[in-house]
Amino acid sequence: MFDTLPEIDRSGPKVHLHIGDRSLDTGSAGVHRRVNPSTGEVDGEIPLAGATEIDEAVRAAHAAYPAWRRTPGPERRRLLLKLADLLEANGPEFGRRTTIDMGMNYVPHLGMLGEWPRYYAGWADKIVSDVTGLGASGGEFSYTIAEPYGVIGVIITWNGPVGSMCMKLPPALAAGNTVVVKPPELAPYGPELFAELVKEAGFPPGVINIVPGGREAGEALVTHPLVQKISFTGGPATAKAILRSTAETMKPTLLELGGKSANLIFEDADLDSACTHAAVMSVGFLAGQGCAFPTRMLVQDTIYEDVVQRIEKIVSGFVVGDPFDPRTTTGPVVNQAAVDRILGFIEGAKRDGARLVIGGKRAGGELAQGCFIEPTVFADVDPDSELAQGEVFGPVLSIIKFSTEDEAIEIANGTPYALAAYIRTSDVTRAHRVAEQLVAGTISINGASNLAADKPFGGFNLSGTGKEGGKAGLDEFLRIKSVGVGMGTGAFGGY
Repeated sequence: MFDTLPEIDRSGPKVHLHIGDRSLDTGSAGVHRRVNPSTGEVDGEIPLAGATEIDEAVRAAHAAYPAWRRTPGPERRRLLLKLADLLEANGPEFGRRTTIDMGMNYVPHLGMLGEWPRYYAGWADKIVSDVTGLGASGGEFSYTIAEPYGVIGVIITWNGPVGSMCMKLPPALAAGNTVVVKPPELAPYGPELFAELVKEAGFPPGVINIVPGGREAGEALVTHPLVQKISFTGGPATAKAILRSTAETMKPTLLELGGKSANLIFEDADLDSACTHAAVMSVGFLAGQGCAFPTRMLVQDTIYEDVVQRIEKIVSGFVVGDPFDPRTTTGPVVNQAAVDRILGFIEGAKRDGARLVIGGKRAGGELAQGCFIEPTVFADVDPDSELAQGEVFGPVLSIIKFSTEDEAIEIANGTPYALAAYIRTSDVTRAHRVAEQLVAGTISINGASNLAADKPFGGFNLSGTGKEGGKAGLDEFLRIKSVGVGMGTGAFGGY
């Protein structure tokens, strides 16, 4: 399959540590021999930042902060808009690098590239104070100041690193913060281009620092005393370690974590649309490696077998293969560790008595050297089983039967995750009633998008805290200061 396509540049570019106005070829934590998930071959040696480089990056951001904070909002807006233009102009190259980075099917335009920077550019000159007291007892006047934190530590994961940077950096920068970003060593090529375009856009040195690294770099960033807030996307285990560290200094932390999103299919749903979406977004696109993907399909009993058959038919037509091939539906998972974990879930589901509808194995033949797993669907899944409760993060869909609306809600809310949920029904009243009762940060009804720059995105419980997107996403990077001014000679009323 790989040899039948037109010549494609599958090589990864040289990766650097971008600190202030410097681009370093090496880091004190050594190198990561990165393996391409499609081929199983090493395609680059990635320099890894250690505690030394993280300290340098944080100090560069700290030095740049006073001037950046005082930069007028219209100028911050101009720079963000310039960055948006450059990101969009380089869409095909971002698409190529993203496919190499994480095995996502190649697309020449990634919609998030310009959308999020443009949205938050519009907020840069609209951050205002509120008057909270006027003519109060004793002649006091009071107001608030919404101010940036300072240096923000940003840690992103491998499944969409450029998209994650577009979600996190623009609101932080629009608010007047400076940032130190730690991209993952597994997916460094898109962030490298992002760093180059930051410089081309004209951001002052030190405002944005991008330093790939592993655990040492992450720990150094989280615990650095000059970092005022952490914004993290990744798994709950790492998030818990971050919280234990930040608890020592009460450092605020924004966490966008995992999910086990329920997809409720009621008997009056448009099944053509519902089943196609469910199949593509659970075992097709990105090989199921998405935190908000609808990986638990809850189907009403009156249509259950019909839906199972529809899903089987759709998935049987999926093509597993080279993500650069336009015929491919399902590409590779990120690495061998992911393969082992996903196959473990599959074998566990078989032992638990779930019905294997399709798939269930690692892809062989010419794909055997890569990290490819067949799109896999299980029916008759126990809602309390490991497959229904755990985040597989791979091309595996669970189908669960329910009878009543109340039962569907109980099953949907029956995991520790609460990131997203999906509802399919033609009854608008029921849709709103169910949405109100679901425990999830984002609800999508009848195919509505759950990820856009003007919508708050983020979960509850084990899925994290805080929001990205919308005005709420900007507020995450501002802290409120209250100021009171005595206007008369009344008695002292403070503490």
